Amino acid sequence: MKKLVKVVAAIIENEENEILCALRSPDMSIPNMWEFPGGKVEAGEDLASALEREIQEELDCIIKATELFNDHTHEYETFTIQLLSLKAKIIEGIPTRSEHSKLIWLKRENLASLNWAPADIPAVEQLIRENNPSL
Repeated sequence: MKKLVKVVAAIIENEENEILCALRSPDMSIPNMWEFPGGKVEAGEDLASALEREIQEELDCIIKATELFNDHTHEYETFTIQLLSLKAKIIEGIPTRSEHSKLIWLKRENLASLNWAPADIPAVEQLIRENNPSL
């Protein structure tokens, strides 16, 4: 049986209604694909505190997770991921990349232009539909 990995991801929106997108580096698993930043939930952590810790470690800024946005389980070749996307706001600092190749801010309607990691696609689609239910 494949290992199940529980991961949290941040849907961070700025004042211009743009969403923070992170490009996975060539050294990471699922390389050179876009994702919402985040990471593994450690034993004993709740989703919000896991996400806040991961973003502080990865992006050197402080966020406040507000609500669960999307819960999706995706089976990759060697593992299964439960990706829990939470909406979040930046409280302090500016996101700075350390592990990722690139960080960009994109409007919802432009999110589909990126090559997303498969586990992130349901949250991307939900974000695009959020302001345009007819899609």
